[in-house]
Amino acid sequence: MQHESKPSSGKIWVAAIPAVFVFLWSTGFIGAKYGLPYAEPGVFLAIRHSIVAAVMVAIAVLFRAPWPQSWQAVAHLAIIGILLHAIYLGGVFFSISLGVDAGVSALITGLQPVVVAVLAGPLLGERQTPRQWFGFVLGLIGVALVVQNKLDLGAGTVFGMTLSAIALLGMAFGTLYQKRFGQEMDLRSGSAIQFTAAAIVMWLVSFVFEEGHVSWTGEFIFAMFWLCVVLSFGAVSLLYLMIRKGAASKVSSLMYMVPPTAAVIAYFMFGETLSPVALVGMAVAVIGVALVNFGTS
Repeated sequence: MQHESKPSSGKIWVAAIPAVFVFLWSTGFIGAKYGLPYAEPGVFLAIRHSIVAAVMVAIAVLFRAPWPQSWQAVAHLAIIGILLHAIYLGGVFFSISLGVDAGVSALITGLQPVVVAVLAGPLLGERQTPRQWFGFVLGLIGVALVVQNKLDLGAGTVFGMTLSAIALLGMAFGTLYQKRFGQEMDLRSGSAIQFTAAAIVMWLVSFVFEEGHVSWTGEFIFAMFWLCVVLSFGAVSLLYLMIRKGAASKVSSLMYMVPPTAAVIAYFMFGETLSPVALVGMAVAVIGVALVNFGTS
């Protein structure tokens, strides 16, 4: 009987990974909004990525993790890091800093599975179904309804919304690039390279466009701790684990649960609300992305 309990416990944990990932990933938008009043977005991310990179280098050295054997492999990991941690997170943080609701930014970037499903065909050879294409159209319509409603109410700007769209593309291409070129990476040394590359990019962005303002308040320190430890170590590791285990489009489809989860958390933490039109739009978008998920083979 003892031999049967271990596989059972393992299966329960594996089954729980997607739900844990969705919750943790949703709090990333909340952590951004919670900490951004105390730091400019570029320097915020530059500090965050530098901390994570330093810790991952130490872990890799301590545990003698294998490092890439060629500069080409290093370059691939650096590109993944820039796409996932600089372009994606940079777009989200700058977008929220310009007044875009955390829940709305989560909804826009939540179209990632739709974009990945469309691109996974020509890039990875994964097949799409008519149901997925229908979901793609629904997703776009739903997001358009929410964005237009928020802009009409003066919540955010066109430029801010565009930055969330750029974040969406960064995440989508980063997921596909990771699936294509990062399958063999060691999570410790690979993450060290990725976060180092992202930190360099964000320090450059902050140097060019910002004044480097940071207020080391308790709120900012807590946000930094949460984003470094829980998001960068926890959620990102789960993301890579799931990408390694499944089709890129199926993994990305978990994102369809992130927008409503983030919206609920943002409602309780910041009082963010959605009008009836925006609620309909979010529902349509979530259904569209869910169809992409259920349409995978």
